[in-house]
Amino acid sequence: MPAVEAAEALRSCCGSSRWVKEMIRRRPFGSVPDVLASADEAWDLTRDEDWHEAFSHHPRIGDRQPDAVQSSRAADWSAGEQSGVHAGSDTVRAELAKVNREYEERFGHIYIVCATGKSPEELLTIARNRLSNSPEKEIRVAAEEQRKITQLRLRKLFGDTK
Repeated sequence: MPAVEAAEALRSCCGSSRWVKEMIRRRPFGSVPDVLASADEAWDLTRDEDWHEAFSHHPRIGDRQPDAVQSSRAADWSAGEQSGVHAGSDTVRAELAKVNREYEERFGHIYIVCATGKSPEELLTIARNRLSNSPEKEIRVAAEEQRKITQLRLRKLFGDTK
């Protein structure tokens, strides 16, 4: 696959330009486990500004549109990852919206969480608990959640459903 196409596919998994460039540099990959290991190694080279860039490619929990442009593949994945939120009660969705605002005011970025398989109530509890983190701790927690999302999406990209 040409580098431009590979970069576009990888950007669907993680919106950090530095991470995408590092992944392109590491090609070719011999297997899905090689891709996943390289992804973690590349993520370890990123910093706050890269994390914020990656976060901007996600919609807020309960929303459908991110702040940054997102590929249709990434938009579909986001919708699937957050599908449980829309099944929640109006009360829980309203509380999630409120916590999203509080979180952004406190930390300066969206509440990022690997939402796959989590109920709206779980996502709300996690967000409320994370509001008590210091900004220094929370950026690292959010970056780890982004890493989990990236790993999940890479598995989807390469058809590995394990």
